[in-house]
Parts: sequence; C-alpha cells; structure tokens
Amino acid sequence: MISNVQNINIAEYDYPLPDERIAKYPLAERDASKLLILKDNQISENHFRNIGDYLPEKSVLVFNETKVVRARLQFVKESGAAIEVFCLEPITGNGDYQLAFSAGSPVEWHCLVGNSRRWKDGLLTMPLDIKGKDVILKAERIEKTDAYSVVRFSWEPADISFAEVLETAGEIPLPPYLHREAEPSDRDRYQTVFAKYEGSVAAPTASLHLTKPLIAKLKEQGHTIEEVTLHVGAGTFRPVATDTIGEHEMHSESIIVKKQCIENLRDNIGRTIIPVGTTSMRTIESVYWIGVMLLEQGFEERNLHVNQWFPYQDREKLPSAKESLEAILKYLEMHHLDALHATTALMIAPSCPIMMTKALITNFHQPKSTLLLLVSALIGKKWKEAYKFALEHDFRFLSYGDSCLFIP
Repeated sequence: MISNVQNINIAEYDYPLPDERIAKYPLAERDASKLLILKDNQISENHFRNIGDYLPEKSVLVFNETKVVRARLQFVKESGAAIEVFCLEPITGNGDYQLAFSAGSPVEWHCLVGNSRRWKDGLLTMPLDIKGKDVILKAERIEKTDAYSVVRFSWEPADISFAEVLETAGEIPLPPYLHREAEPSDRDRYQTVFAKYEGSVAAPTASLHLTKPLIAKLKEQGHTIEEVTLHVGAGTFRPVATDTIGEHEMHSESIIVKKQCIENLRDNIGRTIIPVGTTSMRTIESVYWIGVMLLEQGFEERNLHVNQWFPYQDREKLPSAKESLEAILKYLEMHHLDALHATTALMIAPSCPIMMTKALITNFHQPKSTLLLLVSALIGKKWKEAYKFALEHDFRFLSYGDSCLFIP
C-alpha cells in the first residue's frame, strides 16, 4: 500500500494558474469572498457569508487557533548589505512556542537566512524602541546546515520577551507567491479573527473569510465550534519538486489539542465534522493516527510524532474514530495531561484513509502541492472539475483568494 501511494505522479496534480488569478490583496470584507460548493456531486457558487445555508445540519466546525508570527527580521550590515532572518521554529524552550516567545534574552531559533553569502560571521544589529526603551537586537549565526541556520538572538534589557521583540521588529511573512512586501494592513488581514496562540509562519487561510458576526450566526443555526492548534511551518509553501510523491519529504508541524476538544469530537462522531482549512484537517486526522499509534505501540509517555507514511502501512483492520480518540484520552489521563502535544509530518494523499473529516472548507491551492493531494484524498478527481469551474467563473486563488466547501 505504501508503494502505491509513493508512486503517485505529481504531474497529475498540475493545472494552469495564470498570475493574474492569484489574489494579491484580500477583499475589503472578509466574508464577501466567493464560495464554490461541491455538494450532491453538483458544483455551484455563492458568497462565503451564506455558507451556513449549505452545511449539513448540526455540523461540527474545527478552527485552527494558531496566530501568525511576525517572523521576518530585516537587518542591514554596515556595508549596506540587507540580510533577512526568517524565524522558523524555536530551539529555546525545547521547541515549545509559548515558552520561546515568553523567554527573555538570549533565545535560539532555526532560521532561514536571505542573502546568506553576505553574512559570513559576526553580529547583525538592529536598533529598536520597545515601550519607550532603547533596545539593540543582536543576531549571531552559530550553526549552518543545508536546511537552516541556528541563530542566537540577544538584547538588553534581557527581561523584555522575544514576543515583544518580534512585535516591534518583525514583519508578517506573506506567502512568496504574492511577490510583494507586507504592508500595515496585512498585520490584521493575514490573521484570523480568532487567532490566539503564536507560532505560525503562514495563516490558516480558509479561516480568513470568517468574521465574528458570521461565527455567531453559524452557532445560531445549530453548528458547533471546536478549536485545535497546528503551527504552520514554512514547508507548507514548498511544492513537490520530484516526479513522484514518494521522494518528497513532508515538513513536520506542531499540534496541540485540548482534552476537552478530544472528548467533544468523540461525543460528536455521528455528526458532520468539517475542518475549516487543510491545517485543521491535518490536525484532526493526525490525532486519529496518534490514537492508532498508542493502540499499536503502547501508552508509555514519549514524544508523539506521526510519520508521513504511517497511515499507509498494511493493517488487517483500523480502529474506529471513537476507539482512537478514547485511546488518546486514556493516554492523557494516565500521564495527567490536559492537552495532546505532538508533531505531525502526515501526508494526506489519495488512498489515505480519511477517518475524522466528513467535509472540508478550504481555499484554492497551488498546482503540484501536497495540499492539492489532500483535497484529492477527500473528493477524488472531482477536484479537477471544481478548479476548472473556478477558473472559468473568475474565482480568486491562493491565500487571499476565494473559498470552497467540499462535501464528498
């Protein structure tokens, strides 16, 4: 089964996307975006603010509460050379984002470095004014690999948190395909209205269409909301560059799901569970596979990680979603934990069993991307018909673009 999925040719997930169809800016009103609906095998269109009219009765919507970090730092050397340092994930705090952001000086992060050849050694510095205090931010590269650089950031006064440093010095990391610099308006619009936990370098873009009044309306219509956290990594923008997906290494991302949420999902298995965005789907499907892992490998406390090919292993029978969630609840109770903390490199591709997700709200994704594979895993080859419809009916594509509701 693993070899079957690994042999999928990524060229089958290509489509023509003219640059003018990529939305460079968001609409003035979040919920004014267009909505493509695939329901009962038919495709239609409306506006996102009317999405409640198309949801199955008493659906369970899963939101990703991650918050985009101002992760791009622009330094200028004395020579005039511009060096961009893009914070990917913390080393400080054992990779715990909240600990890393609350930490004072110094902190260490895995980073991408732009114009790297112009930064051979030495310190980069940036003067800042943080709440009326003169602060000098310093960056020192202490290790370099093919994948990333380890950068140590330091500043005085040392009791200022790194979150405050980034809030002052950093820029919102817009997707590279927008081909523009972040503007002040992006600080609000490239963030969901319910963003809570800092840690992402990209927004869960399907949720950018939601407004607080629309969320209230959905609740009034009888739908419920569950919150999870997946901190989106820079790998989400990386297209599959190999002929077959078996050669593509999935990026790993951190997930946090509270015990109460897992209990609620277990109790609502019979209802239509709809992730809002691929990150929410990746989270709840990873949660299922973590339960399978516990049932297969035991309940001792350890770092829980979903390998990208774990779902494709040959098994006589898979546990039900309820059995898997109950295994996780047993694990949390055994180890006195109030939330599941894990990492996932899960690749959701055609032939991957979809165990939690009954429908999906999402944006339109890049050609030859793992996100397009995920959509195909849920709705099959119907994705081609949906994307053709969108291109012919003036839908806007990618992060700031329009949305889809896929009900297979």
